[in-house]
Amino acid sequence: MPEARKSLTLREKYGEELRLRRLAAGLTQEALSEVVVCSPTLISHFEAGRRLPNPEDARRLDQALGTDGYFLRWLGDLDLKFVNYFAEAAELERYATEIRQYGLTLIPGLLQTEAYAREVFRAYLPNHWDTDIDQHVVNRMERAQILTAPSGPVVWTLLDEAVLRREVGGAQAMAQQLHKIADLAEAGRLRYHVLPFRGGAHALMESLLTLLSFKDTAPVAYVEGLYTGNLMDDPALVSKCQAAYDMALGEALSQVESLALTRAVAKEYEHDRQ
Repeated sequence: MPEARKSLTLREKYGEELRLRRLAAGLTQEALSEVVVCSPTLISHFEAGRRLPNPEDARRLDQALGTDGYFLRWLGDLDLKFVNYFAEAAELERYATEIRQYGLTLIPGLLQTEAYAREVFRAYLPNHWDTDIDQHVVNRMERAQILTAPSGPVVWTLLDEAVLRREVGGAQAMAQQLHKIADLAEAGRLRYHVLPFRGGAHALMESLLTLLSFKDTAPVAYVEGLYTGNLMDDPALVSKCQAAYDMALGEALSQVESLALTRAVAKEYEHDRQ
């Protein structure tokens, strides 16, 4: 009996159509990338559904393939659950074999509890509607399902001690949040390390960072600031980000020490509740 074909997402359908149109035009990924003015790796990401072209890239794809605005128009039909500057990074998480994340001031989104995430969104969204906050929280919790999936990625998490100490959502919410991270680490779902205050300066002081590695394509790096994000696939830049992560990791506490500190801070929050 033939194996049932996996249902494709809208992004994957977009990428498959791009691949078929490219082949019909007799172009390799390298040749198409020269016309679009991007890397062959990016074309590979487009065709696999891991990333979407921006409107200008989609316009160039249509010009190169003679598709009369087809790929540009289709962009508007794809439902993005996340802000534009993060949408591609969120999609790539689903395909990663390894995720290395660093939290500078906040718990990374993949690890947040509902209470913590809700408070973060309330802080970021002025004049918010509760229904909007609810949807943002749902989207964030859906992202986190890769942590419990049997085929999920290897996840490394590095946190500045400041993340543990900044109270978000109240003492009870913080205690629950820190226990959740420790529970995931003890269950083998992530490798966990904390950069202590006493360690002083380190290589990642200026930015949060996420490194994504894949089975069949080059790794990428993602950094984010206020209302902006940058997904990097340039090999030289990605290599520098990887080196910075490794240097910071070398200054961190061991997992055993990190777990002990995290549990201790959680107990401090629990004491504050009483």
